Amino acid sequence: MIDLYFWPTPNGYKTALYLEEAGLDYKVIPVDIGAGDQFKPEFLEFSPNNRMPAMIDHAPADGGQPQTVFESGAILHYLATKTGQFWPTQHRDQIQVMEWLMWQMGGLGPMAGQNHHFNVYAPETIPYAQKRYIDETSRLYGVLNKRLAGRDFIADDYSIADMACYPWVNSYKRQSQDLNDFPHLKEWYLRIQQRPATQAVYAMGDAMGRKPSFSDQEKALLFGQTKDDVK
Repeated sequence: MIDLYFWPTPNGYKTALYLEEAGLDYKVIPVDIGAGDQFKPEFLEFSPNNRMPAMIDHAPADGGQPQTVFESGAILHYLATKTGQFWPTQHRDQIQVMEWLMWQMGGLGPMAGQNHHFNVYAPETIPYAQKRYIDETSRLYGVLNKRLAGRDFIADDYSIADMACYPWVNSYKRQSQDLNDFPHLKEWYLRIQQRPATQAVYAMGDAMGRKPSFSDQEKALLFGQTKDDVK
């Protein structure tokens, strides 16, 4: 059994997609980030960056004590290497999957996240920041679009690289992007959207009732932490 600490955000969906696709036995434990569940001491014991998702694997491969993992990319890699599912067998193919997983973790996710922040959540309008992150998101979409030319999936076979990228592209409207500008990416997006596991996971997330935005109090909780709060 795997305990998945989850809230319906792009990073949360990444890990849920894997568990559903792989048919693993898992239990979802909601972490309502607007209510501050991510700051509870019992959660911080194994997710010290006060972010979800995080997970506890009660049946790790070494047969030892339950294994905790935080950070969505680390969770995907952990599960893929443990099960061998959605993970290539050839070393050079594994490198390609890891390249694109790290591309999402270091590029698409952070840039699209800042896009969301300045265009959806920021208390003031900062045109330079809005344009900067819309343009960089567009550039990254272009990189992915070029990669997908002639491919069904990022590393040919469906893998954790696709699961990492899809939830961020799923928020394309919030990011002021038009998928028609990226035809190969659009085909890939629709291909994954139609997978039964994708539909099941997003239905699960919708059922949690996440609001389209946050109240001022929730924004202060989410975006107001400093070094004095965590050190």
